[in-house]
Amino acid sequence: MRLFICGFGTVGQGFAEVLESRKAFFEQRYGTQPVIVGIMDSKTYAVDEKGLDPLAMVERKGTTRKVGDREYTDSVKVLDSVDYDLLVEVSPTDIKTGGVGLINITHALETGKDVITVNKGPLALKFQELIALAKANRCKFRFEGSVGGAMPIINLCRENLMGEEIQSVRGILNGTCNFILSKMDKGQPFEQALREAQEMGYAETDPTNDIEGYDTACKVVILANSVFGRNVTFSDVKITGITSITEEAISMAASRNMVIRLIGEVSETALEVSPRLIPKGHPLALTGTLNIAQITTDLAGPVTVSGRGAGRKETASAILSDLISIMDERL
Repeated sequence: MRLFICGFGTVGQGFAEVLESRKAFFEQRYGTQPVIVGIMDSKTYAVDEKGLDPLAMVERKGTTRKVGDREYTDSVKVLDSVDYDLLVEVSPTDIKTGGVGLINITHALETGKDVITVNKGPLALKFQELIALAKANRCKFRFEGSVGGAMPIINLCRENLMGEEIQSVRGILNGTCNFILSKMDKGQPFEQALREAQEMGYAETDPTNDIEGYDTACKVVILANSVFGRNVTFSDVKITGITSITEEAISMAASRNMVIRLIGEVSETALEVSPRLIPKGHPLALTGTLNIAQITTDLAGPVTVSGRGAGRKETASAILSDLISIMDERL
């Protein structure tokens, strides 16, 4: 299996490291190993038909901030410059247009390549079109890490809970917001909690996508389409973020033995992101940066799963699981 990685930030580098650490696993399971033949960051690229050294590429990116000496302006031309089987698309999310991620995924599927992505933008905007394109070209298209990072939810619903009637999924799908609200539970004002989240690396310099609920909304769309078979996009989600939550609201919730959490909810009829009152002790009253989802089914009842929603190795673990699934089917 010949891989091309588009995007070599934290997650892309984490995946390269994980791939190298699992060489013995691949050798034992398949008698062969996946080879990285191409890597693109936002400006430069490196390709080698014989394979690139994952750890050497991570070191180069860390020291030079570039993956290669060659610059590019057209990512499609770079993809076409080397023979590969599977695209790992982990470029930054663009929830307005889908960005270069949508271009790369579309081109890969059009040319018969399998795709794994954690990029929420293309999935939130063009999910059904991409699924149809993958089907038409007999490509595998997987995206477990796009919702909940290391927390297994999409494949859990589609594979492990196969045969169940899944009635709803609701949960905390953004660790940044949960960190802020957890700090507010302890008396911190919103702005102070946000600054702390930024200082600790949980929130971006521009935290809009997180605190306004847009990141959670993307994940709700992906769940609605992949689990419930709906045909919705980002614009269909009713979104309320956490910027208007006051210290008074937090105190009032506490007086009723409750907390406020930003909950994303999806079912056959619901498609919403909003702050909700959650009883203390309930699974969704989770504190800190973890993600959690409660899946309500007709036979198994509520199934709750929690895990790290982001992180270098954590999200890479979801990409690894998708890669293994594809290799099981292909080899």
